[in-house]
Amino acid sequence: MTEVASSPSANDGARPLNFGELTIEDDAPAPELSSDDVSLEGLEQELQDCKSDDVVAMILSKGTKLRDYTKDVENNLSQIELDSIEDYIKESDNLVSLHDQIHDCDTILSQMEMLLTGFQAEIGSISSDIKILQEKSMDMGLKLKNRKFSCIDRWFLFCNLPDFLTVSFYASVCFLILIYDAMISAVYVRQAAESKLAKFVEDIIVPPRMIDIIVDGEVSEEYLRTLEVLSKKLKFVEIDTMVKTSKALSDVQPELEKLRQKAVSKVYDFILQKLNALRKPKTNVQILQQSVLLKYKYVVVFLKEHGKDVYLEIRAAYIDTMNKVLSTKIRAYIQALEKLQLDIATSSDLIGVDTRSTSLFLRGREPLKNRSAVFALGERINILKEIDESALIPHIAEASSKKYPYEVLFRSLHKLLMDTAASEYLFCDEFFGEESMFYEIFAGPFAVIDEHLNTILPNCFDAIGLMLMIRIIYQHQVNISLWPRFKMVFDLHLNSLRNANIRTLWEDDVHPHYVMRRYAEFTASLIQLNVDYGDGQLELNLDRLRMAVDDFIVKLAKLFQKPKLQTVFLINNYDMTIAVLKEAGPEGGKIQMHFEELLKNNTAIFVEELLVEHFNNLIKFVKTRASEDLSSGSERTITVSEVEPIVKDFASRWKAAIELMHNDVITSFSNFLCGMEILRAALTQLLLYYTRLSDCMKKISGGSALNKDLEPFLQREVMNKLKNVSNFGFNPYEGFFQCEEWKWPNARGIGFQRERELKSNHG
Repeated sequence: MTEVASSPSANDGARPLNFGELTIEDDAPAPELSSDDVSLEGLEQELQDCKSDDVVAMILSKGTKLRDYTKDVENNLSQIELDSIEDYIKESDNLVSLHDQIHDCDTILSQMEMLLTGFQAEIGSISSDIKILQEKSMDMGLKLKNRKFSCIDRWFLFCNLPDFLTVSFYASVCFLILIYDAMISAVYVRQAAESKLAKFVEDIIVPPRMIDIIVDGEVSEEYLRTLEVLSKKLKFVEIDTMVKTSKALSDVQPELEKLRQKAVSKVYDFILQKLNALRKPKTNVQILQQSVLLKYKYVVVFLKEHGKDVYLEIRAAYIDTMNKVLSTKIRAYIQALEKLQLDIATSSDLIGVDTRSTSLFLRGREPLKNRSAVFALGERINILKEIDESALIPHIAEASSKKYPYEVLFRSLHKLLMDTAASEYLFCDEFFGEESMFYEIFAGPFAVIDEHLNTILPNCFDAIGLMLMIRIIYQHQVNISLWPRFKMVFDLHLNSLRNANIRTLWEDDVHPHYVMRRYAEFTASLIQLNVDYGDGQLELNLDRLRMAVDDFIVKLAKLFQKPKLQTVFLINNYDMTIAVLKEAGPEGGKIQMHFEELLKNNTAIFVEELLVEHFNNLIKFVKTRASEDLSSGSERTITVSEVEPIVKDFASRWKAAIELMHNDVITSFSNFLCGMEILRAALTQLLLYYTRLSDCMKKISGGSALNKDLEPFLQREVMNKLKNVSNFGFNPYEGFFQCEEWKWPNARGIGFQRERELKSNHG
C-alpha cells in the first residue's frame, strides 16, 4: 500500500480533540486506490474458502459490489465511533475525577512505601544495636570473670616480687583496677538509662493502631484490651512525676485526652444499648446479664477511673431499668398467682361462731370441701418441706385447673423473689462492684409486694395460713410484718369464745361439741407449727385461748339439767381434745397435760356418780359406817341386821347393775377406749367398796356367814369383768379420730353415727 504523509499545513483544518488521554481525529476523505495498487492474487482461493460464510455468500448471490459494501461498513464504523465519542464526552467529568483519585492514591501509596522503608531501616538498626549490646554484655561478663582470676594471679606475683618493686607495682595495679571499675559502672549506668528511656517511650507513646481501634473500632474483646492499654497510659501520665516535667507530655497529653473522651463516649453508647435490650418484652434478664454484660465488665472499671460522671449516669440508668423491669415482672407474676388462689376462711370462720347462723351468701367463693381446713392443719404443713422447691409456673398450674391455699402462692412468690434477689445481688457485686445498688434496684419490687400484701392481708382470716407464712419467712430469713395480722385473727378466735352465745351454741347432746373440736384442731395445728421454733409469744396466746375454751365448755356443760350429763359432756370433750392433740404429734405439752388432768378429775367424778346411781346404799354405808373404828367403842355399834339388807340387796342385783353401767358407758361416751377405761375404773372402785364392806363384815359378830356366801362369787365375777375390759379390743384404729367415721366401735352390735352428723352439720 502507498504510504500517505500529511504535512502540518494539510492538518490545520482537522485539529485533534483531547479529553484526558483520548485523541479524536475529524473525518477526512479516504484516498482513492487504483486497480494497479490492488493485487488479486489468491482471490479465487479466498472466495472458495469463504463460501461457507453467510455474509460472503449473500454478497456473491446478489452480486453486490464489494466497494459498495465496504463503504457501508465504513459508514457504520464511523457512526459507532461517533457514538462512542459522545459517550466519552458525557463521562468526561467522571473520568477526570477518577484520574485525580488514582493520582492521589499513588501519592499516598508512595508515602506509605517511604514510611515502611524507614521502619524497615529502623528495625534493622535496632536489631544490629541489640546484637552489639549482646556482644558487649558477653564480653563484659568474660572480662569480669578474667578480672577475678587475674587479680588472684597478680596477688601471687606481687607476693614474689622484690621489695623495691612492690610498692610501685601495687600502686599501678590499684590504678588500673579503679579505671576498669569506672568503665564497668559507666556501662551499667548507660544500660539502666537506656532501659528507663525505652520504658518511658513505650508508656507515653500512642500507637496508630490503638488510635484506630479506639476511634473507629467496635466494642469487642480487642477493644477492651485496648482500653486497658489506654488506661495504663492515662495513669502513667497522671501519676508519674517525671512525665509531668517532660516536654513529650505537651505533645501526647492532648491526644490521650481525645482518646479518653472518645472511648468514654463509645462505651457509654454501647452500655445504654445493652440496657435498652433489658426493657424489651420477654427478655431473659439473667441470661443477658451473664452472657453479654459480664463479658464487658471492664468497661465499668474504665468509666469509674476515667469517666466518673458517665459512670454515674450508667449506674443510674441501670438502676432505673432494672427497677422497672423487675417491678413489672413481679406484678405480672402476682396477677397470675391470684387466679390460682383458693379461699379457705372468711370473717365468720371463727371457733366460737355458730355456723348455722352464717348466711350462705357469705360463703359464695368457698367450696364446702375446704371448710375443714379452716382449723385443721392436715397436709398443708407439707409446704414447709417444699420451701426450696421451684416457684410455681402460673400458666401450667392454670392449665390443670388446680387451686392452692394462699400460703402456697406466698411461698412461690418469695422463692421467686429470693432467687431474683440473689442473682441480682451477685451481678451488681461483680459488674459494678457495688452492693448498695441492690437496695435501690429492689425498692420498686419490694413496693409491689408490699402493695400486694396490703391488699391481701386485711381480707385474710386464715390463722393457720398466716402462721405457715410466718414459718416460711422465718426459714427464708425475710422480715415481713405478718405477725400483727396473725395476732389480730387469733384475737378474733379468742373473742369469739369469750363472747359466744352459749344458749345458741348449746345442743342437747353429750357428744363432743363442734366448737370444742374446732379449738382442738386449731390448737394442735399451731402447736405442730411451733415444734421447731419455740415461739414463746405463740405459747402465751395459746394459753389465753385455752383459758377461754375452759370457761366456754364449763358454761356449755352447765346447761344440762343433770350433773351426770354435765360430767359426761365434759369428759367427751376433754377426751376428744386430748385425742386430737396426740394425733397431731407428741408435742402437746402443758396444754395436753392440762386437759388430761381435767379428764382425770371428771372421770373420777363420773365413776362416783355412776356407782352412787346403782350402789347408793353400799357406798353410803362404806363411807359413813365402815370407816368407823370398831375397837374405839363408838356409840353406835354395827350389827348384822344393819348390814344384812345392804348385802342382800347388793347380792341380788350387782350383776344387773354392772350390765346397766356397761350399757350406760357405751351410750354415753364416743371414744370406745375412754369408755372402757371409765368402766374399768368404775369396776375397780366398786371392788374397792366391796372389799371395804367385806372387811367390815368380818369384824361384825355373825357377819362372816353373809360374807362367806357372797365374797367368792362376787370377787370372781368382778375380776373376770375387769379382765375382759382390760383385754377388750385395744385396736389402735378404734376410738375418736379425725377420720370419716366418727362413731363408737361396734363392740356389742351398737353403732352411733351422731358424730358424723355433727361433722356434716358443723364442718
